[in-house]
Amino acid sequence: MQPIVDPRHGDAEDDASSTKRRTLMSLAGTLLSEISLPKLLAAWIVLIVGPAIILGAAPIFASIWIGTVSAKTAAIYTGLFAPIALLALLLIGWFGGKPLWRFAETNFWSLNALAVQPAYALVREAVRQFTERFLADSTDQHARGLVRARSAAVAGLLICAFSIWILMLVWPQTRWTGSMSDLSSPLRLMGIALCNSVAIIAAYLAAASLAWGLADTFMAQPEDFLPGVAPSPAKKLWRVAHLSDIHVVGEKYGFRIEGGRSGPRGNDRLMQVLAKLDAAHEQRPLDLIVITGDLTDAGRSTEWAEFLEAMALYPRLLELTVVLPGNHDVNVVDRANPARLDLPLSPKKRLREIRALSAMAAVQGERVRIFDDATSSLGVTLQKVLDPWAERIAAFADKGAMRLSWQLANIRPRSFPMILPPQTPDGLGVVLMDSNAETHFSFTNALGLVTTEQIHATEKVFALYPHASWIVALHHHVVEYPKASKALSERIGTALINGSWFVRRMRRYGKKIIVMHGHRHIDWIGRCGELTIVSAPSPIMDVTDDKDTYFYIHGLGIGADGNLTLFAPERIVLVGNFNPAPEAHALETRRTSPQSSASTDVPHTVKEEL
Repeated sequence: MQPIVDPRHGDAEDDASSTKRRTLMSLAGTLLSEISLPKLLAAWIVLIVGPAIILGAAPIFASIWIGTVSAKTAAIYTGLFAPIALLALLLIGWFGGKPLWRFAETNFWSLNALAVQPAYALVREAVRQFTERFLADSTDQHARGLVRARSAAVAGLLICAFSIWILMLVWPQTRWTGSMSDLSSPLRLMGIALCNSVAIIAAYLAAASLAWGLADTFMAQPEDFLPGVAPSPAKKLWRVAHLSDIHVVGEKYGFRIEGGRSGPRGNDRLMQVLAKLDAAHEQRPLDLIVITGDLTDAGRSTEWAEFLEAMALYPRLLELTVVLPGNHDVNVVDRANPARLDLPLSPKKRLREIRALSAMAAVQGERVRIFDDATSSLGVTLQKVLDPWAERIAAFADKGAMRLSWQLANIRPRSFPMILPPQTPDGLGVVLMDSNAETHFSFTNALGLVTTEQIHATEKVFALYPHASWIVALHHHVVEYPKASKALSERIGTALINGSWFVRRMRRYGKKIIVMHGHRHIDWIGRCGELTIVSAPSPIMDVTDDKDTYFYIHGLGIGADGNLTLFAPERIVLVGNFNPAPEAHALETRRTSPQSSASTDVPHTVKEEL
């Protein structure tokens, strides 16, 4: 029986959120027509207006508190009791006010991540986009480097000038001291607080944009790097397969969000990836398989189940694999609707985070360890970190209760970076970072941000193993490649917001680390000074079923200079219209067989997660 419309080939509904089948203008039209305005208003209040009021009101409340303390202490007997009472009041104020200051500081950086750094990045990349049009045919990397450097300086100056103008406009409406009488007019106080917040952010942006512009101008610009052939015999050579953006779907004929019908169907290409890896490992053993995010297409349970069951077919590969989350694993609210918005207090995003963390624990929970900041040392394994929370995690996954969501709020930030320590003092370790920004909107799901806590923990881990080499893995790209982009959206909508800062922090360790990432779906190997950066191509995305794709097995080793060196990679080609080998179909057979169960050939940890 042949239907008029073959459902295996999909239809227009499969292109609902596809950036390959629809223009951004078309998607924006859908967003405007379908977005929930009450939800958007509530999100703005929680994420922008609320933090802005707290930030702007902090100086006023501080002056009120200081004035009250001064008045009370002046009335106290001026003898010996007076300084003791003053000291006691100061201590009470300090410890009592510490949570308020911490909250204000946190919200300041939230505003910084939402508005300040994206504004600088937007202007910088817009200037680069404009100037690169005049160098579209140029192959001179040095010339392109000068353009990037000067673009950063121009962007810094423009943002600084604009910020000073805003500061001058709002300054007459600001007030930085207050009295108890101000508390009787909360609406007026809120207006003053908002003006104060705008002034603080404008002043900060004026100074920070100059600092960022100068830092980006004088830092080493990214350049293409062509690895050489590994010497034979090589000293300490490691074979590392680098995969990214495999976008597992939950249906046999399912399409990906971005590609729609312009992308492959189902997970046959993933099965080919695993079959090729298994053959390569059989021929010449691999040391590591690093998958840098977007393991699933929308972070759904069925997609994680497909990934875990596929990996369970290759237990040898599973033992070598480490993974980290991408934006598609935790930030996609609705795979079919870019207008969907989660409220910041909604438990749905927490559910996606816990789901991803649980799957990662199934893959590497007994092998990766979590940094213990209290002792400045490597702590217990990820599995042991999660074990005390297992019952609450299971209850939350079952009911999605708000109360349980709040209880589990710190699980994700406490779990990163994950550390796969080197087997020997001078061996190769892996740092797995979570570079996903806190977004609640499908349209902005791709933004990235590396937290300061993860950077500090990583630097302390490096100090614990002074003779070791490291792969620092994250999902988002940390620099824009030295090639002209096709559209500004490629650089803004998918950027790591603080990528330049990340590169500057990691460059000091350039002799002992290699940064690996995905996200852009294209391969690039380059350097910023001594820091080597590797972008993985997606073996799944941006092609239809009939097109070939590929991935790389990299050779890492200690070069003649004693530094960690990247050697020429081995390119593994995946052929189009692939028919999986019979053994790969064991996954489908096990599902459909009446006697099948999650038993012998599924590792215990994977079985528990499923």
